[in-house]
Amino acid sequence: MKDFAGTPGTLTGLLLRLAQCFFAAGAIASMVTSKGFFNVTAFCYLIASMALQVIWSIGLAFVDAYFLAKKKAFQSHVLLSLFVVGDWCTGILSLAAAASSAGITVLYFHDMGGCSFGQECTKFQFSVGFAFLSWITIFISSLIMFWIWAAG
Repeated sequence: MKDFAGTPGTLTGLLLRLAQCFFAAGAIASMVTSKGFFNVTAFCYLIASMALQVIWSIGLAFVDAYFLAKKKAFQSHVLLSLFVVGDWCTGILSLAAAASSAGITVLYFHDMGGCSFGQECTKFQFSVGFAFLSWITIFISSLIMFWIWAAG
């Protein structure tokens, strides 16, 4: 298995996992600080999906940090298969959550003539933005994992 940007056990792989975790945590924090998020199913789904993403990303960040600390190459094909499946599953869940939450925010802002929640709508928008940023990093990671898995 070649070491290139984003490979498990490399510094770029660790940074990619930490970015996923940071953006997902930002989406959760922004949504949870608003008052009325629990009335909308899509927003609750966004929080659940991003919480799963935080757990998954921080777990893989620990694995990357372990391989970096030991200065060992990542060679396990079975573990790589788990990473591929996990990344694709969390990626699909995150995209669905971000897209459904974005649809609700568009509904509030444009279709209903403005948001009646006041400051809460800005928090909804920030949360959706962080969710899409998290998904972009998940997408990059899942493509790298699939590429490594297919090449191995």
